[in-house]
Amino acid sequence: MNPPRTVGVVAPISGNIIDIADVPDPVFAKKAVGDGFGISEPPSGDVLSPVTGTVTMVAKTLHAVGFKTESGLQFLVHLGIDTVALEGKPFTISVAKGDKVEAGQVIGTMDTDAIIAAGKSTTTVVAVTNTKKKLEEITVTYGQATAGDQVATAVAKEPTAPKPADAASESNLPAKTGETAVATTSSRPPELTGFDALAWDIIDNIGGKENVKNFTHCITRVRFYLKDESLAKDAVVSNLDGVIDVVKAGGQYQVVIGPAVEDVYNAIVGQMGDVATGAADVVDEPRPTTLVGWAKYGFSSLIGVITGSMIPIIGLLAASGIIKGILSLLLTFEVIDRESNTFMVIDAMSDSVFFFLPIFVGFTAAKRLGSDPIIVAIIGGVLTYPSIVAYVKDEADKVLTGESTHSAILGMPLNADFFGLPYHLANYSYSIFPIIVAAWLASVVEPWLKKVIPATIRMIFMPLIEVVIVSVVILLVLGPIVMFISTGIANVIQGLYNLSPTISGLLIGGFYQSLVIFGLHWAVIPLVAQDIASNGNSYLNAIISATMVAQGGAVLAVFIKSKVLKIKELSGSAALAAFCGITEPAMYGINLKYGRVFIMASIGGAAGGLLTGLFNVNMWGFTGSLIGFTSFVNPEGLDFSFWGFWIASATAIVVSFTLTYLFGFTDADVEGGREVKKVRLGRREPVHK
Repeated sequence: MNPPRTVGVVAPISGNIIDIADVPDPVFAKKAVGDGFGISEPPSGDVLSPVTGTVTMVAKTLHAVGFKTESGLQFLVHLGIDTVALEGKPFTISVAKGDKVEAGQVIGTMDTDAIIAAGKSTTTVVAVTNTKKKLEEITVTYGQATAGDQVATAVAKEPTAPKPADAASESNLPAKTGETAVATTSSRPPELTGFDALAWDIIDNIGGKENVKNFTHCITRVRFYLKDESLAKDAVVSNLDGVIDVVKAGGQYQVVIGPAVEDVYNAIVGQMGDVATGAADVVDEPRPTTLVGWAKYGFSSLIGVITGSMIPIIGLLAASGIIKGILSLLLTFEVIDRESNTFMVIDAMSDSVFFFLPIFVGFTAAKRLGSDPIIVAIIGGVLTYPSIVAYVKDEADKVLTGESTHSAILGMPLNADFFGLPYHLANYSYSIFPIIVAAWLASVVEPWLKKVIPATIRMIFMPLIEVVIVSVVILLVLGPIVMFISTGIANVIQGLYNLSPTISGLLIGGFYQSLVIFGLHWAVIPLVAQDIASNGNSYLNAIISATMVAQGGAVLAVFIKSKVLKIKELSGSAALAAFCGITEPAMYGINLKYGRVFIMASIGGAAGGLLTGLFNVNMWGFTGSLIGFTSFVNPEGLDFSFWGFWIASATAIVVSFTLTYLFGFTDADVEGGREVKKVRLGRREPVHK
């Protein structure tokens, strides 16, 4: 006997029952998760099961619970919008996966005051996650309801025998506006929903987890290293709801997600099993056979190492930059003074990530290169050890006062000795590149030590010998060489800027975001970070900030001009992200896709960069764009850099916005479905229509 097809659905909480299209989240509103309804303005209190059935899922952060009825309908109760970030604090859940529940049974509580205090929406969603396959219809009664009131009736489809020939058509991939969805070759497990479903679709369409060597993520992208890129279905992945675009650069297959990248990445981690995350390549690649091939391979590998090393700490650098700016404002307006304990504590918060940069970068670089992260982090601790830092400072003071008697090589004084061997001891606090070299050296030394040290004593003697060997080689030989090279590069960049800040601002402002297309900006970011760490400021970063604002101004024009709902949703969120210093959603979601927009944004960046250089705008923090305005506050007191930043930023926005609105975009670009092209390692290739 078949189970009843009709299911009564009760309100899991009290509140105003609203159409799911009115839920303040585009994923739910577009029914990407499934059809259902929302509940707005709920009070704090008990959360009830909406149906009779079995609990299929309880989110780790307690913000979502899944249910399956006897008829096969799967329901999701999502408590609040974007509440996964609250780590479960406003919620309690008293049921677990596999528990049987009755409609109206208490399953937990929700504290709406805590959600509101965190700046999140309390609107709750009840969705049928297998709508496409199982739901025939759902009827909802809108208006005020009390928890436990029946507010909807769902009817399941008549059960039908599966057809093997239909396997390829069972994909749940929704088509994006103006695009044609491409069916996958295998069906997604029906119990997967939300980010788990998107993760499964991505993995399935890049050749499966057996095609992935390793993967990591940055602020907006999941970055895969694939064994065979030809197995990846670019058009399918690009068309997945939740994916902005696909980019191939630096040997990586980059899936641009946007702000939800960490949720998608975590879901991918849960499905990839033993595949490494952010570690060294686990499968050997064919080595180049020509000089040009080796050059490309070496540069690609270098970018990959820098990317893997810097990505995990970019957020920390940005946060520290904001704190530095706030501290400068507190000093400028005499809220605190430099001798106070308050200044000491805030200064430590803002500066610690920069001062101990070798430790953090050492850990992440070791994970990327396959050496022991703890050992390399300890080597970073050696480089930043207080007595070494103090000694280098004293010796530097002697050079300034003319008291130093040390000889020098290439302008570097031989200011220390090791068992009588003179060498140049530098201050490695605030540095990046020496510890990356140390991580590489450790990856070479470790396999050799494992071969020569017996397993019975390896646990103690291997870390001991490795720390000694790598620390000595870095301090005596490689460290000074790397510091000489990196300092030289920084001086060349600064010298070019000094020749003409205005022309430098114009050129960098116009072309910097083009580097982002290829992922080559990762070669610049460490230079900026080290410049700020070493000198306390960066003129180059101030110009880069103007390019971020310009990308935001262009996509903002698209948001205001377009009448296409999908474009408005994407461009609106992308503009906010750009003004917060993250330009990838704007670039890959809109600006590059409709190429004239990117050109207009680049012109706006050139205008903003020109004024940034003309006004000699300096920057004392890492965080750029509008959200990073505190980074333009001089710690010695407010100067024209702060006002120059606002003038240059406003100009970049006005120019890019106006040009885009008048010449850069029309809805016909979307409706015409014109071909989108993207540059990959010197050639142009079609992506999709």
